[in-house]
Amino acid sequence: MKTLKLINLTKHFGDFTAVNDVSLSVRKGEIFGFLGPNGAGKTTTIKMVAGLLKPDQGRIIVNGHDLASNPLACKRETAYIPDRPWLYEKLTALEYLQFIGSLYDLAPDDFNRETQKYLALFDLSEWRHHLIESYSHGMRQKLVMTSMLMLGTAMIVVDEPMVGLDPKSARIVKELFKNLAADGTSIFLSTHSLEIAEELCDRIGIISDGHLLTVGDMAALRREAGSEDSDLEQIFLALTGAWELKEIVGALKGSRKNVN
Repeated sequence: MKTLKLINLTKHFGDFTAVNDVSLSVRKGEIFGFLGPNGAGKTTTIKMVAGLLKPDQGRIIVNGHDLASNPLACKRETAYIPDRPWLYEKLTALEYLQFIGSLYDLAPDDFNRETQKYLALFDLSEWRHHLIESYSHGMRQKLVMTSMLMLGTAMIVVDEPMVGLDPKSARIVKELFKNLAADGTSIFLSTHSLEIAEELCDRIGIISDGHLLTVGDMAALRREAGSEDSDLEQIFLALTGAWELKEIVGALKGSRKNVN
């Protein structure tokens, strides 16, 4: 069963094509990694999936619902965690969570149970009555995650999930994602961290210059890159044509040796 399907998705900004004819699918209970260099089209794709940008061409299907014709049904099935959360700073954390819960018609018992669980996991319980303006960036990121994870949606769309998180919280998020996927939640995850992608993702799609280059598990990506022993970094460099990075790194290492 497919929780998410992108069909010939295209987005233009003036004469620039940010996303060009991208088609892929995310299965129920799958963690799907979406990788690419800066400016490749990752965030534009994610914003279209979350309903924040309208595609110029193509379709987005979420749990059987077409985003263009039934946006509310799609958004009720989707939790979106951005890399730079915007929050209502004059609300307390609990007030903010109550606001989000009301948008999704989250039942009071479910709200109480889920918020208590996630606030405790992220060490925010004692901060729930504090104004969000007093929160650090990492605390805000954890609050946004709490607000989305408490909803129990069919799909979570997350852009750079570990930005601003301390090592303990990052480890918790990884395990949460694994457990949620095991329970049937689909996770569409964009990240620059190849280590996170290799550890968490069942399959990975690599996008460059708006084009989807390839999709597959690690074994398929190794075959695509022509090396059975490659790690994801080597595969990424090979498929995105960024091997000049090796020369830069080599030059930097050489300059360190000369200094020593």
